[in-house]
Amino acid sequence: MSNSILNELPALLKANVITEETAQKIKEHYTKNGDESQSKLFMIFGILGAILSGLGIILILAHNWDDLSNYTKSILSFLPLVIGQLFCGYTILKKAENTVWRESSSVFLFFGIGASISLIAQVYNISGDLNSFLLTWMLLSLPLVYLLRTSIVSLLYLIGITYYCCNSNYFTYPKEQTYLFWLLFLGITPHYYQLLTTKSQSNFTLFHNWFVAISLMISLGSVRDGNEKILYLSYMCLFAIYYFIGKSSYFDNQKLKFNSYRIIGKLGTLILLFVYTFKSFWIFFHEKKVHENTIITSPEFIIASILTIIAAILFYKKINKTNFKDFGIIEIIFLLNILLILMGELAAIVANGIVLAIGLLEIKRGNQLNNLRILNFGLLIITILITCRFFDTDFSFIVRGILFISLGLGFFLTNYVMLKKRNRNEK
Repeated sequence: MSNSILNELPALLKANVITEETAQKIKEHYTKNGDESQSKLFMIFGILGAILSGLGIILILAHNWDDLSNYTKSILSFLPLVIGQLFCGYTILKKAENTVWRESSSVFLFFGIGASISLIAQVYNISGDLNSFLLTWMLLSLPLVYLLRTSIVSLLYLIGITYYCCNSNYFTYPKEQTYLFWLLFLGITPHYYQLLTTKSQSNFTLFHNWFVAISLMISLGSVRDGNEKILYLSYMCLFAIYYFIGKSSYFDNQKLKFNSYRIIGKLGTLILLFVYTFKSFWIFFHEKKVHENTIITSPEFIIASILTIIAAILFYKKINKTNFKDFGIIEIIFLLNILLILMGELAAIVANGIVLAIGLLEIKRGNQLNNLRILNFGLLIITILITCRFFDTDFSFIVRGILFISLGLGFFLTNYVMLKKRNRNEK
């Protein structure tokens, strides 16, 4: 497309359709975009090349591993690490401003570190477990993020520490429990902050927004220590914090794909509310005992208190700034959450009403904004709510069938009316 436009420029100049200055600007625009696309392509292939090369070295070594002496094995174990360090050293000295070199060499060294640790441990039968291996690997890899300003290694580091947290606190629980993840996470926050402030529209920033939000959401459950019920408060507050961050001026003006906090905050809140609509959940919830003698000092209570305070501060800033304008139900759910927990089985009825209200308000907002995406999202909320009640009530199959037929007609009619309205407005 860009080549055809550039080819047409001489003819347009000759016909006096555009000026020489305009032609030059068009040429610079498409040339710049072409260079950026080519640079991104080189980066992708460079990173893939680094990963494949590292895997190739490991496969070659693995094929002949049993025939080698321990001395040879030791030398070869350090080979990926040495090659990676040489590439990184050359990048720092000669290619410091070349993003492709920085990302590719750092990714190679990242996997080289992991390969060398595991190979040396295997050669000399060094005892250890997966947690210690991941912890050592991530700590040794973290400096790469800042020495080479690499965002790919930053993302790999986030994956690594999240898996470490899961393996330590979920997969081996209750044998082991550690809170080291939170210290490891702090190690990457300066780089993430730099991306947010200097490269807000970068794809690296987009991926970091999603990886950070998902990593924190997964790892929050690792603080459980006998009072798991309180974690429902923590998660509701976390989703409220995400939503308020996503609605802030920084993220609200960006494309939706960059706004992971708003998407996860809204969907997470709705999913918890859908869980709350089941009576069986509340029966199970109130049957599970809380360790009352240690509740105040429990990690669940501490983290729930901290998240509640943060959510309340963000809530106060929002209402202070907007004076209750542009305000939605979903923004006060974290406050109602405490009341729901105290209500008992009555909470299921209230939760159903809240979800229904959110769905109807989304439909109303979609109709006002003439936005089919928002309108259908509201219809989807009501459909899921009715589907949940399909498995939770004693209605006959005829009544259930009529409800689903009504929903199907509702989807069709609302979309039809909206499209007709759009066509009239366009005319």
